[in-house]
Amino acid sequence: MSAASSSSSSSLSSYAGAITDVAGIEVGHFSDTRRPTGCTVILAREGAVAGVDVRGAAPGTRETDLLSPGNLVQEVHAVMLAGGSAWGLAAAEGAMRWLEERGVGMDVRFGTLPIVPAAVLFDLPMGDARIRPDAAAGYAACEAASTDAPAEGNVGAGTGALVGKLFGVHRAMKGGIGTASVTVGGVTVGALIAVNSLGDVIDPDTALPVAGARTEDGSALLDTRRALLRGELPKPLLAGTNTTIGVIATDAVLTKVQANRLAMVAHDGLARAINPVHTMSDGDTLFALATGRVPLEGDAPGMTVLSTMAAEATAIATVRAVRAARAVTVGELHIPCAADLADLAAPRG
Repeated sequence: MSAASSSSSSSLSSYAGAITDVAGIEVGHFSDTRRPTGCTVILAREGAVAGVDVRGAAPGTRETDLLSPGNLVQEVHAVMLAGGSAWGLAAAEGAMRWLEERGVGMDVRFGTLPIVPAAVLFDLPMGDARIRPDAAAGYAACEAASTDAPAEGNVGAGTGALVGKLFGVHRAMKGGIGTASVTVGGVTVGALIAVNSLGDVIDPDTALPVAGARTEDGSALLDTRRALLRGELPKPLLAGTNTTIGVIATDAVLTKVQANRLAMVAHDGLARAINPVHTMSDGDTLFALATGRVPLEGDAPGMTVLSTMAAEATAIATVRAVRAARAVTVGELHIPCAADLADLAAPRG
């Protein structure tokens, strides 16, 4: 019925680092075998100061208000990323149970209360929409968690992800989940991004599309940005049927205000690698976790450098997510991947 994994199975030849390069971070995937969907947990068992920034207009989230700098809770113990739209938020309950069983969480006098924020993406067109991540899926993801570099592509929260959906899923391409890290001055910032965007994914280094919407005959990539600027907006365009979600983590000591700032600037990485991004049909949400192993003092980088690192890791992870993805067929729906279309004609504008 289901499968769980945590080790890297990506076929990408170059290692770009991983979010698990950050001390105190573990990642586990659950991938459902009944249809393309799943969830991914990012564990911080010792607690991590956290922040969040929501830029999409149609988010599906849990426990994001408590991450506001003015609110009481300072640390979280995990973040759950899941498919299944709003139903997928139930996966966080499984993570709470798994952490509680191990005595991880806030001491609230009458018990241990794990803090597990979550965000979801919309993957319901991929097979039977009644199958979505639940508490058991979240628990299984925790069971699979480790400090190994996590698998990328069609796993976990990226299992059913698609990109370039302006003209519907039949002209989209396969999205996925990707990871990367950047280290400067002894401080590491890592990112884990599940890419399920309305827009196309662009390689910031070349400005060329990697995956996205295709022409009607499927023979070439279509530039979504240019299509929108020509007024080619399908009607009706269903809101909330996309969404890119992720976690940025660092081993630096940060305040809650700084963690929220890191989540905010990490969206710059999405803007470099997805076009258009933060649309009315996306619920783009990024969390930031600081495990507090390296003080920002002496020669350690400050927030300006950390912000640049966060955006860079996010952009790299976003591109890796689609490059690691593989084609899928669900019923009569076939979704190609970036590798399939590498020799396509240039985007038609």
